[in-house]
Amino acid sequence: MNLSRRKEKTVLASSKTVPCHLPELDGLRGCAALGIVVTHVSFQTGTGWGIVERFDYFVAVFFALSAFLLWRRRHLHTTQDYAWSRVARLAPAYLVCVVLVLALLPDAHSVTLTQVLSNLTSTQIYVVDGLAPGLTQLWSLCVEFAFYLVLPALAWLMRGWNRQQRMAAFLAAAVLSWGWGFVPFVADFDKGDVNSQIWPPAYASWFVVGLLAAEAEGLRLPRWVERALRIRWAWWLLAAGCLWLASREWFGPRGLEHPEPGEFARRIIVGAVFGACVLVPVALAPRAEKSVLASEVFQALGRWSYSLFLWHVAVLAVVFPLLGVPMFSGSVAHFGVVLVATVVLSLLVSAVSYVVVEEPGRRLLLGHSTQAKAAAHRQVTKTESPA
Repeated sequence: MNLSRRKEKTVLASSKTVPCHLPELDGLRGCAALGIVVTHVSFQTGTGWGIVERFDYFVAVFFALSAFLLWRRRHLHTTQDYAWSRVARLAPAYLVCVVLVLALLPDAHSVTLTQVLSNLTSTQIYVVDGLAPGLTQLWSLCVEFAFYLVLPALAWLMRGWNRQQRMAAFLAAAVLSWGWGFVPFVADFDKGDVNSQIWPPAYASWFVVGLLAAEAEGLRLPRWVERALRIRWAWWLLAAGCLWLASREWFGPRGLEHPEPGEFARRIIVGAVFGACVLVPVALAPRAEKSVLASEVFQALGRWSYSLFLWHVAVLAVVFPLLGVPMFSGSVAHFGVVLVATVVLSLLVSAVSYVVVEEPGRRLLLGHSTQAKAAAHRQVTKTESPA
């Protein structure tokens, strides 16, 4: 056996020793989804609370979490199995949500054919005015889906690399990505153009946080690092500091105002730090004892988090007329009422979506895949058998 094959078997063996499931990460996913709901409610009620508006950094947690979970067990799936599992996990709930929101939400009745097609294919960030009412938050899924497409190629490219080489490459990619906003065609954005500033390369460092955490999971960390990672309140305090920093007027524009290249780079860098502060202590120092994130409530939130993300903006659009509350009123009372109503209704819709669409759709598609493989195996066996 040559050296590269020995390396590959060693990596495969180490992947199999990685815990299959870390319950706290499910709870963290639910926490991140709620954070995004809060930031959208704050923006649309016009509170002007900069720190709360920067809760959009929980998107960085989603990106880092996806990268961590997929990279840590990348050797345990064929490319075909990986691709089909992603489709089965994401497509049913996504397509049902897009179709129903475009069909039923009054604000979405004026959408163009381009918006319909681009949202159905998750390409809305690549066309002018691709974001549709009730579905504007799906821009981040376009970015995440692009990462899913790149991941198998990345694993293939790095198949002969050692851990240090991979980590160095990830760090280099993260640093280079901070210059995305300065690329001429990106920096020359004008109103009415495609906003290429939010294309996938811009957020590479957010995914790198998860990739590096996955690589570090197989290392024997110094004892002082392990002890530091277990002081979670300190990491949440650092994450809050990131929110405070990014909410300062001098840091860059808030809301929907287009940032300058330097402002955008700062936003992305601090978002990566925020994502690391939230994810890494949970991923690399999971608690054996019961924690809040592993509680039944947060486990349920984790299960429903994808549907919660998909549906909450459409629900929010319905809540305002339902409660008779004007948008952008700036009222703290309105924020509280709208937040409670949006969270409750979104969780109800998300639970139904998970039970009726998301999980049955996943099982159905994975079942078809398994049956097709079994049929192919039977055909091969029959062909090769002397009988």
